[in-house]
Amino acid sequence: MSEKTSAEVLIGGKVYTLSGYEGEEYLQKVATYINNKLGEFDNTEGYRRLPADMKATLLELNIADDYFKAKAQVEKLEQQIEAKDKEIYDLKHDLISNQIRTESDEKEMKRLERENQELLLNKARLEASLEESLLGKLPEKKEKNGKKTTER
Repeated sequence: MSEKTSAEVLIGGKVYTLSGYEGEEYLQKVATYINNKLGEFDNTEGYRRLPADMKATLLELNIADDYFKAKAQVEKLEQQIEAKDKEIYDLKHDLISNQIRTESDEKEMKRLERENQELLLNKARLEASLEESLLGKLPEKKEKNGKKTTER
């Protein structure tokens, strides 16, 4: 736990000693916030004529209102973060699924390419064999001028 800090601050023209586990800069920031709120009220005509206890109550109500609005905003932002986290999770899941599908498709493509190469080789062999077979079955003509010829 942090060490307790004290700081002298000016609030509404009076010096106060604030202490807490936050730093002096934070304590000054709190005092500035209160002074700004007091300034907002001091600029209102009706506020100046109110008794001190009523002024304090209005200030407290205004600060509580700011707090609840900020808290609601934090909750809204946390819900948005949660929704974004879920969206990121879903996108990562989709990405992994797509990567797996891509790897599978690449393997299948390589297998089909090998199969295609084998079929092309087989085709070439069969064509060569067929050609040899057909050429071997053609009857030969008698020699003319000392050369054998084949009929076609």
